[in-house]
Amino acid sequence: MTNDKLRKHLTALLQWEDAHINFDTAIQYIPETSRGVLPPGHPHSLWQILEHLRIAQHDILDFCINPDYKELAWPKDYWPSSAAPASSESWEKSIHQYRSDREKLIQLALNPKLDLTDHIPHGTGQTYLRELLLVADHNAYHIGQIVLVRRLLDIWP
Repeated sequence: MTNDKLRKHLTALLQWEDAHINFDTAIQYIPETSRGVLPPGHPHSLWQILEHLRIAQHDILDFCINPDYKELAWPKDYWPSSAAPASSESWEKSIHQYRSDREKLIQLALNPKLDLTDHIPHGTGQTYLRELLLVADHNAYHIGQIVLVRRLLDIWP
């Protein structure tokens, strides 16, 4: 497989346009009144999952590109304490930031000057490829949770 083909596969994987539902489909048309609801038997609201997705994806992006990267504390820094967003603007800002950071990760994957198998200089052995695959895997898991919570709340189309 050539680098160009691998980069295209990574791009599709980050956008989940193949085998899984994508972020944009999972997150659309969620009523404001449902965003902070904890469904019975599930530990997280839609807001908490959305924010966790945004925070974790941004953290991995930051790790990949920032030589002064500072590790976040687990789990405190990765999950919001409130079940509901402070406002509809907070909800929209989180979605916008998720999309923006996803686009930056796609651009990282597509950068022909970057050897995806190189170790991240300030890391402890991680490669760019590993981090991009980690983002895709992590996002797929939590996007699936969004669909599950929407089904539990009876707001899935």
